[in-house]
Amino acid sequence: MARALTPQDAYAIMNELVKQATGQQDIQVVDSSTFVSAGETVLATGVENTINSLYMLMGNIYVSVRPYRGKMWLVNAINTGAYTHRLMKISYYARENQEAGPWNTNLNDNLVDGRDNGAHAADSPLKKSVGNMWEQNQPKAAVLNFAGSDVWDTSTTIYEDQLKMAFRSPDEFNRFWNGAMMEKENDIESTREAFNRLTVLNTIGGIYANRATYPDRAVNLTAAFNAEFGTSYTSEQLRTTHLDAFLKFFVPLIKLTSDRMEERSVHYHQQPADAPQGHVLMRHTPKADQRLMLYSPLFIKSEAYVLPEIFNDEYLKIDNFERVTYWQNNYDEDARPAVKITPALPGTTQSAAQTASDIPYVVGLMFDRDALMTDMQLERVETTPIEARKLYRNIWWHFSKNAINDFTENAILFYMEDEGGGSGT
Repeated sequence: MARALTPQDAYAIMNELVKQATGQQDIQVVDSSTFVSAGETVLATGVENTINSLYMLMGNIYVSVRPYRGKMWLVNAINTGAYTHRLMKISYYARENQEAGPWNTNLNDNLVDGRDNGAHAADSPLKKSVGNMWEQNQPKAAVLNFAGSDVWDTSTTIYEDQLKMAFRSPDEFNRFWNGAMMEKENDIESTREAFNRLTVLNTIGGIYANRATYPDRAVNLTAAFNAEFGTSYTSEQLRTTHLDAFLKFFVPLIKLTSDRMEERSVHYHQQPADAPQGHVLMRHTPKADQRLMLYSPLFIKSEAYVLPEIFNDEYLKIDNFERVTYWQNNYDEDARPAVKITPALPGTTQSAAQTASDIPYVVGLMFDRDALMTDMQLERVETTPIEARKLYRNIWWHFSKNAINDFTENAILFYMEDEGGGSGT
């Protein structure tokens, strides 16, 4: 997908993604007013008059905050640095074998007295010969360019003296600010997670959107199960009544797919739109470079069976696996397995009208580590001097990143959808 080189201010979409990822609003409705934090607003002892939320302390203080580690950590992080926001990725098209030269064959008479390379008379009974050893055979490079940057800022204000009246000692005052800074880091970590989640969701949506052209990349598990066993179960029936039978079908499928991803082939990835005539891009993914995300609520009851079967020394390593408790939105149970996104696709422009991918139930995503990348261009933090008249300072964080999806790398989407659409609920 073509991207403008002008940095795109992404603060709004980052805020939106964080809201969806933290269950603040429905997956279909974008409305910041739908999340209201209920709390006691009448304080008998009054509050300090700076941030107007701290009680005048009457007893002990307890700071309620803990560090948060963001999800979607399987996304490959790279760094093009601050000087260039362009990434050129070079792959090579497969080249075919050529006609044999050291023998006379059914195609060529190469070893003939007085015969020159490739030369033969039109009326000669002899077949032609191959060309000379200086015949050139250039490598054919597939060059993909990933460019652009998504940028946003965040900040916090630190008051030097104004809040001290709410505390009884320097220790309590410092504990308050330590907690405030930890929670600010949690905000930043949620945004990092949201950016990685955006990278994953775009891959899911892009594979689904191109499933008709590349059907081996998008596996509808409901249709595959019914085709295998001659049944007509709905997705909901497979996830409930027939879950045991479904898992016995799904686990070997994951193993088989993992094995086949190791094979050098044209499967499980897209071909570049500008591929030279007769040339194809081959890919293979060793198990060490395979990554797998699975929607864990589907497997909770059978986790003791599923995980040991999939993750062992012979197959995938558990280090390359991440449980996903929701994909895009955790507002309610129906939203957790769903994905609704208009993906960036290769060969299209940003202004091109695209159809949103509306997937009711995503089971998992298996991918090459190079298929999903987050380009960490800049993360910087700066602190202002003290504002001399009002005695506060600001801390500013600046972010510049790029979400990269390479659809020419191996990736397979596993989802469930009934015939005609829907998750069977």
